[in-house]
Amino acid sequence: MEAYRQEIIIGAVVIYMVFCVLTGLWAMKRTKSSSDFFIAGRSLGPIVVSLALFSSTLSGFGFVGGPGLVYSIGVSSFWMIVISSSGYALGFFLVAKRIRMIAELRNCISLPDIVAARYNSEAVRFLTAITIVLGVMGYLATQILAMAVVMQAIMSGTEMFADIGLVTCVVISSTVLIFYCVTGGIIASVYTDVVQGGIMMVAGVLILLTAMSVFDGGLQEATSIILADDSESMMPFGAAGMMASLGWFFVFGLGLAGQPHLVTKMMMNRKISDNRSILPMSLFGYVMAALLWVSIGVIMRAAVIDGVVPTLNLPDDAASVFLSVFTNPLLAGIVFAGLFAAIMSTSDAFLNIGTAAIIHDIPKAINGKSIQNELFWARIVTVILAIIAASFALYSHFQDATLVAILGAFGWATFAASIFPVLGIGLNWKGATAMGAVTAITAALIINFVVQLAGITLPYGISGGLISFITSLVLFIGVSLATKKPELDDDMETVLSI
Repeated sequence: MEAYRQEIIIGAVVIYMVFCVLTGLWAMKRTKSSSDFFIAGRSLGPIVVSLALFSSTLSGFGFVGGPGLVYSIGVSSFWMIVISSSGYALGFFLVAKRIRMIAELRNCISLPDIVAARYNSEAVRFLTAITIVLGVMGYLATQILAMAVVMQAIMSGTEMFADIGLVTCVVISSTVLIFYCVTGGIIASVYTDVVQGGIMMVAGVLILLTAMSVFDGGLQEATSIILADDSESMMPFGAAGMMASLGWFFVFGLGLAGQPHLVTKMMMNRKISDNRSILPMSLFGYVMAALLWVSIGVIMRAAVIDGVVPTLNLPDDAASVFLSVFTNPLLAGIVFAGLFAAIMSTSDAFLNIGTAAIIHDIPKAINGKSIQNELFWARIVTVILAIIAASFALYSHFQDATLVAILGAFGWATFAASIFPVLGIGLNWKGATAMGAVTAITAALIINFVVQLAGITLPYGISGGLISFITSLVLFIGVSLATKKPELDDDMETVLSI
């Protein structure tokens, strides 16, 4: 079996892509309106929503970036896992119930619809939509490039595809992505999330068991090796330091309630009461999948120190090298298929919310109404967005390595800074005003742009995302207190009083 490792991995990835195509065709029959395309007609059961929520949180970052962070900065990245776990509970407490109620009362199909209803402001709708479009482009470009790089690494290991190029891999992966996004919309996305979530939970346990067998003393021996080599990385705050670790409380704890691809899924459950089961199931799945993040990072750091494997070229190579060296080929194939599932389902979710912002929210903010035949144009714009993102990804790789980084600055931290105050605080405070929301979003976008474009490095490991988050939060509260208390519509008054 070992002799056919690459073929087995490729076979698993091909099976997953065939599944994506079939899922798109199946979901197309259920996609009859723009509401179906963007929020699955608010008809999903709790298990589907739970798996979709937690798998969207980890995504390709949990498969690739997570182990790489443990490898490079040690215990520091554990704070992301712990804080994100609390972020689920906080996000559900602050957002889930009210966003679902507003979606039904006002027939909302997007996050900008929700904030426009809450603040009775098209300016807030417009700025939220612009934030989503900017962030989506950065996410999509990096996701597509990551998908192509992984595909090239897998296929080039075989004799038949040894010379396959990155452009070819971008075309192949993007074609599959576009097909099931266009045909099935968010319905296809959430059901591929279900597969991804299942794979991640099973893989988390199996990878942990595999990691424990690498050294005779298991993870305890591995941590001892790291501690002897670099004690700081195994201290409570790791190599990144206290300020960076604690700063992640804002970005990954509070900020989870500001991620549009996550909170939009809180609008999709069939019944509001389903939230009682969605939260614990999502949290359980997240914890099980996070075992992969922790175990691979620790074992690869110890294996390099102990000379079991050569030094990695990049920290993000930790997961792929672990799968190549230590795992059974079948398990490696399953995990690589899970990686593609993570990247593609997250890309679909971002394509979906980006398309909604372009064809539904921006026209509504400018002209007072969305465009005609939304479902048709949603599919057209989805194709265009994917092509633009793929082009950015290739241009960045071959010509300008900073381009995707600039767009990527509008990632998790910018979404957190721009959207959390407006949504997480605004849905729980009747005194929040439209002017406060406009000021907070504008400040968050400007700070993130300036920090990224100017290449500013802040002291003590403080990130630009943390500065923008705190600034946005302070401005949102301060401006809202300084401006006239809004007169809420009767239905919004009732929702915010519950």
